[in-house]
Formats: sequence, structure tokens, C-alpha cells
Amino acid sequence: QVHLVESGGGLVQAGGSLRLSCAASGRTFGGYNMGWFRQAPGKEREFVASISWSGLSTSYADSVKGRFTISRDNAKNMVYLQMNSLKPEDTAVYYCAADPRNSSPRVGVQSYDYWGQGTQVTVSS
Repeated sequence: QVHLVESGGGLVQAGGSLRLSCAASGRTFGGYNMGWFRQAPGKEREFVASISWSGLSTSYADSVKGRFTISRDNAKNMVYLQMNSLKPEDTAVYYCAADPRNSSPRVGVQSYDYWGQGTQVTVSS
């Protein structure tokens, strides 16, 4: 079992930056692939970024590639999402998720078993 709590969301102007954090409980956190997803009003939850258990492999949605960076600190049970050059279309609730089953990180919502409660990110134009 893993309990996830996101933080760091807020209101920012277009072009600004935010750093989201995800605190995880559970001794096996270091063995899980982790992902960030987002959901805008009226839209389905979509993949943003993922990172392997080791931190050596990362993947990004095309819409955020070059602007967002996912990282993790297994010693602190933390996952981060650094978001730069934010756009109004990045506005959404951002969720941290854990995948305990797969050997490599995935992009599908169905691959992740544990989810945080989400943190709101609003980008004004």
C-alpha cells in the first residue's frame, strides 16, 4: 500500500513556473514507477510524465516535453514535477500516481494502482 499526497499547486501567470511535490508513504516506494497525470474540467485524465523506480528512465507527453521535468528522491519518498513556461492550457488538477506492477513506467491511467487527491494548477493568460 502507498499513500500519496500532492502539494505545490496554485495560481500562476502564463510563462511562470511551479514545482509540484508528491509525498509517498510505504516502505516499498522505491520499487514503484511513478507518474503525474492531470484532468481539466470536462476532460479525461491524461498522462503528463512518468519516471522509473530507479529514476533513470523518464517519459513525457508531447504537450509538456521541454517544459516539465519529473524527478524523484527515493530516500525521502518524494516525487516532483517542475513545470516551466506554463500555459493556460496547463490548467488542471494534477495527480500523482504509483505503479507497483510493471517493470517499466507506463502512460496509461489503468497501469497505476495508487492515486493522490490532486492539487489544482491554474495558469492565467
